Amino acid sequence: MYEWIKALHIIVVISWMAGMLYLPRLFVYHCEAETGSKQSETFKVMERRLLGAIINPAMIVTWLAGLYLAWSGHWFSAGWLHGKLLLVLVLSGIHGFFARCVKDFAADRNQRSQKFYRIINEVPTLLMIGIVILVVVKPF
Repeated sequence: MYEWIKALHIIVVISWMAGMLYLPRLFVYHCEAETGSKQSETFKVMERRLLGAIINPAMIVTWLAGLYLAWSGHWFSAGWLHGKLLLVLVLSGIHGFFARCVKDFAADRNQRSQKFYRIINEVPTLLMIGIVILVVVKPF
């Protein structure tokens, strides 16, 4: 069962990351759209669906499968897992921030620039790199 859960974990992590990398890119384009325009309304639908249908479920299953793997593999005392959990908590916080941004765009309350979203778009990538290194290399 462990290997099946590990496969599931990898699949949902890929889904979560795909969404976390795409959503802020939508925000960049949404910033360009005029408030109330058809384009802006289309971005609202895309953002809401991406968050609700892919990103949120993928994060939940990532956490559940990951905690199962850590528990059944007796990894909770491993230093690398502590580092990974810290980075995944930060990634989850960024996820929450993105969810807030979706709500702000939906209500036409976005106050941030394209440049902000271009920069914040790199944060999930950096966290992912750190997480993968910790899991694969297990440096401590």
